[in-house]
Amino acid sequence: MKYEEIVHRCFRCGYCKFTGDYSTFNCPSYRKFGFDTYSPGGRMWLIRAWLAGEIENTTRLQHILFSCATCASCVEHCVFTFSDDLVNAFVAAREEMVNGGVIPPRVRDYLKSIHINGNPYRAPGEERDKWAERMSVPPYDGQEYLFYVGCVGSYDERAQKIARSVSDLLLNAGVSFGILGKREICDGNEVRALGERGLFQSLAEQNIALFRELGMQRIITLDPHAFNAFKNDYPELGGHYQVFHYSQVLAPLLRGEAMPFRELRARVTYHDPCYLGRHNGEYTAPRIILRSIPGLDLVEMEQSRENAFCCGGGGGNFFTDILGGGEESPARVRIRQALDTGAEILAVSCPQCAKMLDDALKAENAAEKMKVLDVSEIASLALPQSQDSCSNGLSP
Repeated sequence: MKYEEIVHRCFRCGYCKFTGDYSTFNCPSYRKFGFDTYSPGGRMWLIRAWLAGEIENTTRLQHILFSCATCASCVEHCVFTFSDDLVNAFVAAREEMVNGGVIPPRVRDYLKSIHINGNPYRAPGEERDKWAERMSVPPYDGQEYLFYVGCVGSYDERAQKIARSVSDLLLNAGVSFGILGKREICDGNEVRALGERGLFQSLAEQNIALFRELGMQRIITLDPHAFNAFKNDYPELGGHYQVFHYSQVLAPLLRGEAMPFRELRARVTYHDPCYLGRHNGEYTAPRIILRSIPGLDLVEMEQSRENAFCCGGGGGNFFTDILGGGEESPARVRIRQALDTGAEILAVSCPQCAKMLDDALKAENAAEKMKVLDVSEIASLALPQSQDSCSNGLSP
């Protein structure tokens, strides 16, 4: 197993479970289940024992390994030199299980759907651009940027609204971009995180070939997960691009007053997505957008930036739900943290986070107290021409 040489070096000191100030637990699965086996250190010991033949690949071991949300909080807070490879080691262990053919049924079904349908929704590829119907979003034909929407933005009803709001903002700002439409395929980030290296490589090679055919060099992503794959994983397969999360493109334009906003009086708190924040170090751009809106009061949760608590959707859990629900599910814990700020809006910049936290808000019976909105949706509400936003159910 790749990274096998580091698993024996962890002696379960426990720093990986905490926030930077050690005030609370920050590992989603450990906080949910409360057993040390679900902590990063516990996983390291279990992987070592499994590789040494001391324990077998049981349903319980699979649950422990695949419940990891790959949020990288352990990477941020581990005090040892091998910290950067903690999540890599967990993904490599999953890869060993996938190669052995013994994995949780929900993981198997997700990977099968990607292999057969090209998306986890088992939807026809012809429907991939339906989110853009009745919009003046052009197909990619040599524009400065490709706007890559991804599976969630293409097929999930909640995420489609976010894709439209980002498109509106890019159009309003005069950004030169186009979409792939029906030619778009999965970026493969969750496929890789779940350990199916061969399928990930196949998806990446298909994307790289298409991008090369189109002469495409600059990508704007809707989803931090796709941003992560294109930026960090594609280069080793020959795919070298300038990759931006949409907030990174819009934030500099707002500094230059490319989009004058009307006043929007609302108290807002922001949730840092793991794949934008800890995995890629971008904490500033979404906050620049929010602070550019007159009247908006941005307040921080107690756990934010490097210490932000994961919604639980990463590492494929958005699709497999191996972490599961309940009162102590990561998304519901995060909603309670947001409510503690007194904010009316919980802002996100990831369609997976939006869906996870929206569902958790309803489970907490707090939909009357707060709304979950993407940063792009909040910015769209503040555009002078967005007076009819209430009809979309997006008004704060």
